Amino acid sequence: MSLLIFLAIIAAIVLWAIGIYNRLVNERNRVRNAFAQIDVQLTRRHDLIPNLVEAVKGYMKHERETLEAVIKARNVAVSALEAAKADPSSAAAIQQLGESEGALGSILGRLFALSEAYPDLKANTNMLQFQEELTTTENKVAFSRQAFNDSVMSYNNTVENFPNNFIAGAFRFETASFLEIESEEKREVPEVSFT
Repeated sequence: MSLLIFLAIIAAIVLWAIGIYNRLVNERNRVRNAFAQIDVQLTRRHDLIPNLVEAVKGYMKHERETLEAVIKARNVAVSALEAAKADPSSAAAIQQLGESEGALGSILGRLFALSEAYPDLKANTNMLQFQEELTTTENKVAFSRQAFNDSVMSYNNTVENFPNNFIAGAFRFETASFLEIESEEKREVPEVSFT
C-alpha cells in the first residue's frame, strides 16, 4: 500500500513538472509569435525607407549626408531585426534592436524636419504618401510592440514564479527583454513659456 502511495506521489510530481514545462514552452512561443508581428511591421518600415530616400534625393541634393545617414541607420536596423528574429527572447538582441530602431526613428525625424525647408518636396504626392505610410506603420509597430511586451511580461512571470523557477532553471528558460524603442525627441523635456 505504501508503495502505491509513493508511486502516486512520484507520478503527481512528474505530471506537475510536465505541466510547468509545457506552460513555459507555450509562453515562450507566445513571445515568438508576438515578435513575428513586430517583424512584419519593421520589415515594412525598412522596405519603405529606400523609396522615401529616392523620392527625396532630387529635391535635397545638398542634404546628401542626411540621406546617407538614413540608409546607414536603416541597414543597421535591418541587421538588428535579423538578429532578434533568430531569438526573440535574447535580451542582447532585443536591446540592440530597440537602440537601432530608436536611432533610425531619430534620423527619419531629422529628414522630415529638413524636408520642411523644401516647399516643392512638401507638396510632392510621393513624399506625402511615404510620410503617411511610415506614420501608419509606426502606429502598427507601437501596437505590435505593446503586444510583444505583454507576452514578455507573461513569459517572465511564468519563468520567475515559484515553483516554476526550478523547472525553468533546469531546462534553461531565461527571462526575455522588453522591446523599448526610444527616440531622442521623446526624452527631451519640452520648453514651456508663459510670455
